[in-house]
Amino acid sequence: MLKIRQLSKTYDNGVRALSGVDLEIPRGMFGLLGPNGAGKSSLMRTIATLQEADSGTIKFDDIDVLQDKDAVRRILGYLPQEFGVYPKVSAEAMLDHLAVLKGLTGGQRKSAVEGLLQRTNLWKVRKQKLGTYSGGMRQRFGIAQALLGDPEIVIVDEPTAGLDPEERGRFLDLLSEIGENVVVILSTHIVEDVRDLCQQMAIISTGEVRASGEPHALIAELDGRIWRRLIDKQDLPLYQERMQVISNRLFAGKREIRVMADEAPEPGFDGVPANLEDVYFKTLRAATEQPAAAAA
Repeated sequence: MLKIRQLSKTYDNGVRALSGVDLEIPRGMFGLLGPNGAGKSSLMRTIATLQEADSGTIKFDDIDVLQDKDAVRRILGYLPQEFGVYPKVSAEAMLDHLAVLKGLTGGQRKSAVEGLLQRTNLWKVRKQKLGTYSGGMRQRFGIAQALLGDPEIVIVDEPTAGLDPEERGRFLDLLSEIGENVVVILSTHIVEDVRDLCQQMAIISTGEVRASGEPHALIAELDGRIWRRLIDKQDLPLYQERMQVISNRLFAGKREIRVMADEAPEPGFDGVPANLEDVYFKTLRAATEQPAAAAA
């Protein structure tokens, strides 16, 4: 269990990235959902010992993450949002080099490298230079390096951004398999990734945790309270003034709005089942109505 208590971080430029974050993250897939700039990457970097916190604590079992960084790094796998590779080096050679840095030796290293290349479906292209890899192949290589040394905590930051649907599906299947035995923190702004994979989740906005729990339980809180209607595009501001419009999108030349209310706001609205997007947009809407500092 990863326990985070009252974690705060303000950067030198005055941006308050994290503000009193409290979270408990069990083994399994945990989704950290939030818009760009919400503070997700700041939280991930702090857990990964890449930056200091101003205050608060992080504990993993009996390890003090903020104080015993070497112990954390021995059990950590990290796939940042942006990671560089040597484009003229093969996947096999690069993974072998990283295994050496991770402290793996001899037959143990060879077995680990071969096993991870097979597990991430890169075995057939292991001799291929990393600079020739597609986005999905690069992400699979990224998770392979993150899994070196059998980590107990795996952090992946926006891993499916830019992937096509087929590559995204393969990558999410791999994450799901990994998450059966270790703590996997999936930081993303893509609601579907959390819906499809995670047993537990939290929504973060402007550096604060705005909601947390099991996705289906958070959805159940909105059951019977979501209403849908198609309107003319130019009428959207009128509905936003009179109702709690939590989301809207273009649909067949019209604007589809989803409204939260205990009963139909007016004739013409249809009740629809709540989903995780409703939870997400409702939570973000509530956050914008409260004064809060900007986050990075």
